Amino acid sequence: MTTSARPTPDMFANASWPDILPHYDALAERPLDPPHADAWLADWSALEEALEETGRLAEIAYGADTTDPVKEAAYLRFAGEIGPRMDEQRVRLAGRLLDSGYNRADMETVLRRFRNQRDLFRVENVPLQQREEELKARYQKLTGGMSAPWDGEELPLPRLAPFLLDPQREVRERAYKLQAAPYIEQRDALADLFDALYALRQQTARNAGFDNYRDYVHQAKDRFDYIPDDCRTFHDAVAEAVVPVLARRAERRRRQLSVDSLRPWDTEPDPLGRPPLHPFATVEDLTERSEAIFARVDPPLGDYFGIMRREGLLDLESRKGKAPGGYCTALPYRRRPFIFMNAAGVARDVRTLLHEAGHAFHGFEAQVHPYLFQWHPGAEMAEVASMAMELLSVPYLARSEGGFYDEAEARRAYVEQLERAIDSLPWIATVDAFQHWIYTSGEGHDRDARDAAWLRIFGRFDPGIDWTGLEAERVARWYRQLHIFLYPFYYIEYGIAQLGALQVWRHSLRDQAGAVAAYRRALALGGTRPLPELFAAAGARLAFDTATITELVGSVEEQLAHLEA
Repeated sequence: MTTSARPTPDMFANASWPDILPHYDALAERPLDPPHADAWLADWSALEEALEETGRLAEIAYGADTTDPVKEAAYLRFAGEIGPRMDEQRVRLAGRLLDSGYNRADMETVLRRFRNQRDLFRVENVPLQQREEELKARYQKLTGGMSAPWDGEELPLPRLAPFLLDPQREVRERAYKLQAAPYIEQRDALADLFDALYALRQQTARNAGFDNYRDYVHQAKDRFDYIPDDCRTFHDAVAEAVVPVLARRAERRRRQLSVDSLRPWDTEPDPLGRPPLHPFATVEDLTERSEAIFARVDPPLGDYFGIMRREGLLDLESRKGKAPGGYCTALPYRRRPFIFMNAAGVARDVRTLLHEAGHAFHGFEAQVHPYLFQWHPGAEMAEVASMAMELLSVPYLARSEGGFYDEAEARRAYVEQLERAIDSLPWIATVDAFQHWIYTSGEGHDRDARDAAWLRIFGRFDPGIDWTGLEAERVARWYRQLHIFLYPFYYIEYGIAQLGALQVWRHSLRDQAGAVAAYRRALALGGTRPLPELFAAAGARLAFDTATITELVGSVEEQLAHLEA
């Protein structure tokens, strides 16, 4: 392969591993001395761009319709057969680059990652990773097919979201229980899946010389700037600084709703009995208004989103058979992001799209660097991009600014955004602490012990909610958290990022334009700097101790008091 013959995704659409391996072999055999190094690296990057885009397109297609066996087979071919073998070849080529003595300032962080991944790689883990991808696809298929009966119609579970906002309490209760019911009914099947995932992951860690998967995955995620004990510091800080705030706000909500106790279906509706915010009627309306908001935040961001609309890079509506959740992924060959979500016409959909668009803008900005390996900054900074965009967009949610709401509704939406920023921290601590327990306690293989641990850990971070008679629904909540199945330990990043995003937001209260400019400068660094430097470029500090969290939550409470006055 030479720079004059750039691979394309079409070349690999129906490829098997024997079709792909010769491309890696060619790179492994080419000269790699200083005069040739940059051209060699550019060709490796071009190969990865084409292959990654092919795999991402297969994932998107399968997520869009988990009932299609052809799409499922194509997804599994890339995720299960090809992906782990690509990881093996990446380690092979990265080793050549490291051994050559190659270095340049904008590749130092990348080379550190290469070195780490080479140290972790074990060939015996390749078939384990292939099997893990098959199990993850089964989770998507099982949960993507879940639905609930509602007034004579069978609805995908995401489309119950509007009913959780209904002013009538009995409607909310019905929707809440119906949303949980399929997970309760499928508990044993989901537990079987997790049993198998747990065994594979622990074996993967042991093969690499680790006592448990928690310690292995922390290193595998290139977490160079904090250790597992720092995550525990975050858990404790949230329990000390945030849980009491949630307890106060839960009691305030209980009084506003005039109920004896706050039930889980009482956490979403407007506490003053106002009808739910109804920001858009169609997906086209959602995208059109979102583009206007991004243009108000910063015109180039509006242009980026306009490109995505025109080029069909958005799959936003909820459908039967569509995988749950929402995400932004990269299509690196064409230098474009893609957003996938399940819109149901509620305010949360707006927040989700603003969030995922932040990831998309990160992709656009970071691609100024020549090599694919330089683009991704790590999950922590990636989530700063998304969470900060939610907050930077808040001043433009009113229709007078091109957004979705009248002035009073925009104020409500701002309150909800800030509330969720606080609410997210205990939930992140819950999910992360639970995964620490699963993989380090020695009892993670026991499904009943897992459920009991979930109840105990959830209870530490969930003040003010009455779960009487709802133990099955409370247990089912962790089976609904797809990260635990699909992206293990990808959750603490949200907490670290939320603290960074709140610092960007606090800056924006004094200087919106300056905060946005710093935000974009940080995004443009991609993955070329260590995490503390990326935070600093955005005007934030990497910290998650009690004092930092107390200060930031205090700023949010002050703003909430102003908005709710």
